[in-house]
Amino acid sequence: MNRLMGVINLDAEQDLLGELTYFRCGAAVPFGGRYRLIDFVLSNMVNANMSEIAVFTRRKYRSLMDHLGNGKAWDLDHVKGGLFILPPDWNDPTDISKGELQHFHNNRDFFARGHADHVLITGSQHVSRIDFEEVFNHHLHTKADVTVVYQHNPSILSDNRFSKKLVIDEKGHATALSNDSDNPNHYMNTYIIKKDLLLDLVDSCISRGKSFLFEDGIMTNADRLHITSYSYNGYLAVIDSLPSYYQESMKLLSDQHFAQLFLSKKPLLTKIKNEPPTVYKKGSKVRNSILANGCVIEGEVTNSILFRGVKVESGAIIENSVIMQRCIVEKGTVLRNVILDKDITLTSNKTLIGANTQPYVVAKRKVI
Repeated sequence: MNRLMGVINLDAEQDLLGELTYFRCGAAVPFGGRYRLIDFVLSNMVNANMSEIAVFTRRKYRSLMDHLGNGKAWDLDHVKGGLFILPPDWNDPTDISKGELQHFHNNRDFFARGHADHVLITGSQHVSRIDFEEVFNHHLHTKADVTVVYQHNPSILSDNRFSKKLVIDEKGHATALSNDSDNPNHYMNTYIIKKDLLLDLVDSCISRGKSFLFEDGIMTNADRLHITSYSYNGYLAVIDSLPSYYQESMKLLSDQHFAQLFLSKKPLLTKIKNEPPTVYKKGSKVRNSILANGCVIEGEVTNSILFRGVKVESGAIIENSVIMQRCIVEKGTVLRNVILDKDITLTSNKTLIGANTQPYVVAKRKVI
């Protein structure tokens, strides 16, 4: 899709996943047994044939850069175009921009050199399998200046207090942002905008001392811009807190949610790691769980998600938990409602129990 370039804007996303974002940004948090949160939006872009994609990141991006590399896993290691990771390395002494507008101002070359005439801007906290090609066709068909993406979903409002809502009129035009708890139109932090208009609005916002493009540049001009809306009805998980991360992870254990996220006709891409199949040793018991490659299971695993290379020794019991890469759970240890980050060793006969609404979380590389 040569007419559309992409920006994954991580600058405005808060690191609200507790111990999981102590050492990484939210976009790099593992999810679903094999993936990182950024994999879903990046795969959606690649599946829409987008070949010019930038990632705006400001802090704790080492893990993200290690995961993305040169974009080869997503077929974005191009001579021209491809994947651009753009951290805040700016040296313009005349720059007066603030907030996320600093990224748009200081990375203006990305837009100037790109061949596309429209830009898709999104984040990483909304996990979906949205068809961006369909959204772009809707944008072109309606001849809109801006197309915003939302989901009509009242249940999201009760689970995520940081969500934003859109006010949409009878013609499908987005007229304002709202904090009304009764508004079911959940804004997915995703929109398509004409590139020339984007750059004009960036300059206008900077000249007025503003910080945010969508709120200060687009929605404040809703009376003069043609802002249409696109209603997305597929799988959506909003990962903006530890409880939401845990709850959405547990939902993947249902056949319906698993199929919606992972069994799409279009591929879900991530960094490739060659590991052997999981080994289930004599006496092991596994029920209703997702296990990635490279695990060795001797104990019991129920209603849980295990990432690559997890070892569960005999007599260990894991229930309703998320266990990330290369963790070791030794003999006799019991885990219920627990999230273990990477490279954790739990020695023999330990017991960790969290609550359904508030899991017990252990930051990575600890020995307990």
